[in-house]
Amino acid sequence: MMMTRRHLSKLGAAAAIALSAGFSAPAFAETAIKMTLDWKFEGPAAGFLLAVDKGYFKEEGLDVTVDTGNGSVEAIPRVATGTYQVGFGDINSLIKFLDEDPSQKIKAAMMVYERPTFAVVGRKSLGVTEDPKSLEGKKLGAPPPDGAFAQWKAFKEAAKIDDSAITIESIGFPVREPMLAKGDVDAVFGFAFSVILNLKAQGIEDDDIATILMAENGLNLYGNAVMVNTDFAAENPEAVKGFMKALAKGFAAAVANPEEGVAAVLARNETLNSDIELERLNMANAMNIKTPYVVENGFGGVDMDRLTASIATLKVSMGLKGDIKAEQVFDASFLPAKEERMLP
Repeated sequence: MMMTRRHLSKLGAAAAIALSAGFSAPAFAETAIKMTLDWKFEGPAAGFLLAVDKGYFKEEGLDVTVDTGNGSVEAIPRVATGTYQVGFGDINSLIKFLDEDPSQKIKAAMMVYERPTFAVVGRKSLGVTEDPKSLEGKKLGAPPPDGAFAQWKAFKEAAKIDDSAITIESIGFPVREPMLAKGDVDAVFGFAFSVILNLKAQGIEDDDIATILMAENGLNLYGNAVMVNTDFAAENPEAVKGFMKALAKGFAAAVANPEEGVAAVLARNETLNSDIELERLNMANAMNIKTPYVVENGFGGVDMDRLTASIATLKVSMGLKGDIKAEQVFDASFLPAKEERMLP
């Protein structure tokens, strides 16, 4: 049906009103995306939040909401069910999830922690050192949804730890560091940058903190990645590409100006200490995000051969039952070009 002149004039008037109100054409086409983090708003979330605050998502025609999470494992079903279109969680737990049911609607699409932050953190005054063998005979606190604890079977095998006299106590995230500070447990599982700085906030001195990094003791795995609901991605491929492009810019901004990144975090969680969160973000940038591999190859991608090798490791450690392939876990097709993913 042809439009009448009257219809055209009405459309023109509507456009004029929109422009006078300060709207631009992309505002009419914004795609809403809900994202779940792995944890609460802390320093390492700066890249996600700067992508919001600096308008990078808006530039891609996206209306993005970032919510807190409850562990890097629990983010996975949130995305697979479509409750969230995008999430941030442990890729190793994703591999286990897909091994159990390959039909689940989720894939990783951008690597953030190129080196995993998985650690067991203890206190030297309780007999724990940086030697994994020092955990033998100790009581370890483990939050069940924690990504580091999910790797315990792999880690104790790789580090040749005799766990016959080790006690594992299931604890919640809120009491993890307080229990270690009080000596109720000798060490805890967690992300290194979180546990270390939370312990310091509990009054534990640096020289009493012993950090055992799994990546330095035999586990050559990847860490947390951005995951997408595959149904949403199939229906909105350009939106997902725009999301990844904006996110790469957000993380570059957090590396270039971590103080600005921390300000974005504190704007959402005023109870935090800015100095502690700045230290936490700098630790994450140095240890997990801006790694030598990322400096050379760009942020967000993976080496598929390495990912394949990590799946082989998880077959032994996490008891994978199927024959999951790296291509079923990670989809690089939504990433921007390498030159758009270089960190400063």
